Amino acid sequence: MAIDRSLISGSTAMLLLKLLEKRDMYGYEMIEELARLSDNTFALKAGTLYPLLHTLEQKGHVSAYDKPEGGRARRFYHLTDSGQRELACRQEEWSQFSGAVEMVLNGGELCVCQ
Repeated sequence: MAIDRSLISGSTAMLLLKLLEKRDMYGYEMIEELARLSDNTFALKAGTLYPLLHTLEQKGHVSAYDKPEGGRARRFYHLTDSGQRELACRQEEWSQFSGAVEMVLNGGELCVCQ
C-alpha cells in the first residue's frame, strides 16, 4: 500500500538527521540508505533532498564539506552538535505523536505490541 506523502514530509528532516548520526554521508548515499532502511517506503528524489539539506545547513544542524570519493569530489554532510540536539527533540516529539495516534487507534489504550 502506498503511503500518503503528507505523512512522510513532516518527518523527512528527522530521518536525515538520524542517518547522519551514524556517519557523514553524501546526498545520493543518503537517498540509497533511507530507501534501504525503510524497505523503499522513503524514496527521496534529489529535488526533495538537497533543499532540505540546505535548510538544515542554514540552521546549523549539519555542516558540509567536499571530499574525493570514487574518483570524484562529493559533498558530504556532517551532523553538528546543534543537529544532535534537534534530532533528540524531534525524536521525542515523534514518540509523543505516534504514541497518541496509537492510543486513538486502540480506543484510548496504549498498545504494547511485540
